[in-house]
Amino acid sequence: MAMNRLKGAFETTSIAAAGLALSRMRADVSAANLANKDSVGFKRRDVFQTAIPIPAGEGSFTSALDRHTLMKPEVYAILEDQAAPNMQYQPNHPQADARGYVALPNVNIVEEMTTMMSALRSYQANLTTIEGGRQMSKDARSLLSQV
Repeated sequence: MAMNRLKGAFETTSIAAAGLALSRMRADVSAANLANKDSVGFKRRDVFQTAIPIPAGEGSFTSALDRHTLMKPEVYAILEDQAAPNMQYQPNHPQADARGYVALPNVNIVEEMTTMMSALRSYQANLTTIEGGRQMSKDARSLLSQV
């Protein structure tokens, strides 16, 4: 029984660590989109995420509830945007087509900056969760050593 409770503490850290990794991935993809907003031939990318249930023990209401509420975020895919490129008339550009148009990615700076801020806030929240779990473990060890 005590081992199952100890396992729960590690699940909290595991879920938060997965959230950290996902937040970092979202920030990396958004930064790449921003850095290549003027790169001819670049395709804007999006991170699609999913949540997988954490396996729990059988037989109790708590384990059934945990199966439906404890979800670990994961990167499902990083896909290129299939929208048509932003065509700009630049007849002197070396990569212009026969009509003088250059195909630039359709990167929206406001959308990408919003994604970056959201990823940063999510990263901070997951980091706070890990720090809180670490402090709870430390407090529990302190209490157990006094017994």
